[in-house]
Amino acid sequence: MALRIGRWSIPGQVYLVTFTTAFRKPHFRPAAVASDAARMLAAADGWQATQLLAWVLMPDHWHGLVELGEGDDLSHRIGAIKGATARRLGQLYPQLGPVWANGFHDRGLRHDNEIRAAARYLVLNPVRSGLVRSAGQYPYWDAVWVGGARG
Repeated sequence: MALRIGRWSIPGQVYLVTFTTAFRKPHFRPAAVASDAARMLAAADGWQATQLLAWVLMPDHWHGLVELGEGDDLSHRIGAIKGATARRLGQLYPQLGPVWANGFHDRGLRHDNEIRAAARYLVLNPVRSGLVRSAGQYPYWDAVWVGGARG
């Protein structure tokens, strides 16, 4: 990945990560596909040492706040998550074709206020997009700060 050259993965760093579907197709508009994809993306075993703090699955992209674990590499972890979900979704829904676009975007967050602002951004993404009127109406998101598991 040419965009990753010269970039560092810093353990303990919180990153806002975004990746899109191939050709920005709304693969996750159907509830069954979105539910399966959300469950796969949120599964703790896929993140290993890295902690998924908050996430939202939109019809054509995914945003997440991840705290990189010790000994983990951000490119490797995101690649593994995308690869595993693409393989499984391809088995379940072959009509999707390619699931994810190549690459991802990330931004390191340095301060608690940046992390809180990014979490609000994630949670309100479906509202801003007009999919729902309130975040609570949208089923495909979760955050560690929410009591009980939503995912």
